[in-house]
This record gives sequence, C-alpha cells and structure tokens, in this order.
Amino acid sequence: MADDRSETDRHLMQWLRDAHAMERQAETMLTGMESRIEHYPHLRKRIAQHLKETQHQSQRLEEAIGRRGGSASAVKDTVASLTTMAQGLLGSMAGDEVVKGLLAGYTFEHYEIGSYRILIAAAAALGDIETTRILRENLREEEDMAQWLSSNIDPLTAEYLERQDQGSARAKR
Repeated sequence: MADDRSETDRHLMQWLRDAHAMERQAETMLTGMESRIEHYPHLRKRIAQHLKETQHQSQRLEEAIGRRGGSASAVKDTVASLTTMAQGLLGSMAGDEVVKGLLAGYTFEHYEIGSYRILIAAAAALGDIETTRILRENLREEEDMAQWLSSNIDPLTAEYLERQDQGSARAKR
C-alpha cells in the first residue's frame, strides 16, 4: 500500500517524533539536575516547574502524533534518555556542576525553541490548527524558561563564584 502523505506531512511526523524524543531527553536532564541541586533553591524550584512543563509538552506531542496517525519512536526516546544520563553522570563529576548545568540548560532551551519554530511552520503549512496550537504552547514554555535562565545566569554564576572563593562545599550543587 502506497503512502499517500505529502512530503511536508512526512516531515512533520518525523519532526514531531524528534521533538518527543527531545522532550524525553529534557525530562531526563531536568530530573537529574533537580535531584542533585542542593544549595540553589531558586534554581531548583524553577527546574522542578519546568520539569512538569516538559512532561506536559511530551504528552501534548504524543497526542499530536497520535492525532496525525502515528506513534512516538521508542528507539529515539531511549537513545535520547541514555545519552542524557551519560552526560549527566559526567557533569555530576565536575566541580562546577551548577554552572555546567546552567550552560547546558540555556543551550538546550534554545535548541528546543528552534525546533518548535520549525514544527510550527510545518504544521501551519499543512493547515493543522490543533497541532500548531499545542506547538505554540510548548514554544511559549520553552521561551519562558530560556528567559528565566538568561535573567538568572549572572546572579547564579556570581553566587557560585562567591561560594567557590570562600571554599564552600556548597558551591558545586
């Protein structure tokens, strides 16, 4: 049986699956960060909030994929999670883990923002209003987190450096 989907439709489905794997990767990364951060309550609280948002984003993507007649890619989700766990393990060994986490988070948020903008353009090109709506919701949450990180990188870095200069064991996490 021939696939009568357009190339745009096939791309959108593939990119939705990629975005789902991306959100699963983000969930693994955020869970690890939240569990290790001990001495930066402001950061930990925002990570916990974004973790819940990320879980909802993943659910929305699953629904969009299902509504379009597909299913999420278990292989991509597993590979993304394993990659993130390995990165988290290596990061947890760094003496400046909180700073490395800020950098990773800031970078990943912008990757997600770019991904959602591409997805929105593809869904809009197909006239898929509901998928476009949920993608815009996910995008807004990612932009909010990126903005929060942008506003907090300087003070969190300064706090880390001050603790480090004082020889505090509380600097790392």
